[in-house]
Amino acid sequence: MCSLLPFFSLLLICATGSWAMDVTMPFMEYLDQEQLVCLKWGFDNPVDDITFQLAVNTTGWVGFGLSPNGDMKGSDIVIGGVGSSGSYFSDQYATGNSMPLEDAQQSYTLLSVRENEGQTVMTFKRPIKTCDDKDFQITPQPIKLIFAYGKTDEISYHGSRRGTKEVNLLNYMPKSIPTNSSYLSAMVDNIIVPSNTTYYHCKVMKFPKLNTKHHIYQIEPVIDHLDLVHHMLLYHCPPKVTEPYDKPCYMGDIGDSCFGVVASWGVGGGVYKLPENVGIPIGGENSDALYRLEIHYNNPERKEGIKDSSGLRLHYTAKLRQHDVGIMTTGVLPGRVKYDIPAKANQFLTYAMCNTSYFSKFFNPVPDLQVFAVLLHTHLAGRKVRVGHFRNERQIDFLGIDENYNFDLQQTVSLGSIKTIKEGDEIVVECTYNTTNRASVTKMGLATTDEMCLAFLFYYPAINITSCVSIPDARGVPMDAEKIPVDKITEYEMMLKKAPQYQAILNSNHNAFFFQNGTVRDLMKTPAACQIRNTSNRFSTSWIVNLAGIILVLLWIILM
Repeated sequence: MCSLLPFFSLLLICATGSWAMDVTMPFMEYLDQEQLVCLKWGFDNPVDDITFQLAVNTTGWVGFGLSPNGDMKGSDIVIGGVGSSGSYFSDQYATGNSMPLEDAQQSYTLLSVRENEGQTVMTFKRPIKTCDDKDFQITPQPIKLIFAYGKTDEISYHGSRRGTKEVNLLNYMPKSIPTNSSYLSAMVDNIIVPSNTTYYHCKVMKFPKLNTKHHIYQIEPVIDHLDLVHHMLLYHCPPKVTEPYDKPCYMGDIGDSCFGVVASWGVGGGVYKLPENVGIPIGGENSDALYRLEIHYNNPERKEGIKDSSGLRLHYTAKLRQHDVGIMTTGVLPGRVKYDIPAKANQFLTYAMCNTSYFSKFFNPVPDLQVFAVLLHTHLAGRKVRVGHFRNERQIDFLGIDENYNFDLQQTVSLGSIKTIKEGDEIVVECTYNTTNRASVTKMGLATTDEMCLAFLFYYPAINITSCVSIPDARGVPMDAEKIPVDKITEYEMMLKKAPQYQAILNSNHNAFFFQNGTVRDLMKTPAACQIRNTSNRFSTSWIVNLAGIILVLLWIILM
């Protein structure tokens, strides 16, 4: 029994650091089949630091690396542990299947390393983007992770104590699938797509009755025509919507009031699997509710006679998870609102805000909202989207950043750490557009050639608010976007930003509340994509802590 203690100790560390518990490192994977090597990680922004914690069932040295193909050659490696003379840690790189070399620029910082009940736990960080050609650059694509470890602190050949696993660090998706699960289909059935450049089709439907509450854990797109389907949204309908229908959207039907987002998909996206401690509630008391599937077809070639049966599969389970998920729409109030983007603009920024202080007018107390993923959305002129998070009138974080927005690649992105929105916090959504190729103004509207500026926040626990959006009061702005000269575009942009904001907050019953006293606050600069920094610390100055190292550390402490 005593020999099993290290194994159970490792499982305990990984379990207590699970997605639900650790907001700084919410992701976890075992890198080996025996579950003796556990990696946790997290990050604030995709251009900032990423933090790792490696737990290995050994009291010898441990190694972790990023590899181009799963082998040693070309790998970016760290090696560390606790020896007889103290802690050691080093940033390495491999030129072949041999002892790696120490990197002249130590991009990794050791945060802590300890031995406990037969295992070594090492926590360290590095910039996601570095300027070191010996470092493996971390991108939103899957990466081959490698590991190795020894039985002692003498760093030598690892033998069979090694392995590799492919993981997407920046957009992690859990791989496990609950048992005894099924799916609901939200699909259109052989509808004729008109030859319009933009067409919205809506199907209001009722799902098979689920007498008890279930959780949706995976959203799977089923696309008939990838060249036509631009995005799909599934909305929960308020009780006043009682009859199904299948027809064009926004024709004055009562189903137009279905705006509580349940599931979403954007062009270029794939299957989205929710974290293992959360699920989208369905069934039970809401079994009789109707849902509206909205499909936006983008048909610039005006193709005729195309039949389509696209939609979403909602994989669900009766085994309830810890938290109910909500999806909140933030950004510029959708629809044909007066927020025109001038033509010939190399850069034009729009802004919207959400003040959560007003949530208490609908229910009390207001819980802390834990944001774990975001879907950012604009149309063809969109170039950047940023979502700022403010507390006490000061920006504390970004809830989403895309500095290279791609209209054809709109994915729900898992955040690197849980972002907590407290009552009274403010959210600012900023979108950047380029209209140098347009001869007339671009309006905020539904068409692909119109524009939108939206951020869908995935969070828990779910509350009865579906949208928190705004629009500037442009009545006091003495400029017309249709007549504005190019050299006045920036001035016009700032006037709209400083104008009072009309805020609209909607709940699941489609009750709307409006407030006219919003202020858009200034967002901080996006963290630099390439960071050169001195990451050495008292653990990483050398592999073995020697007398000279101790003297240097003492001198550093005195000077500080």
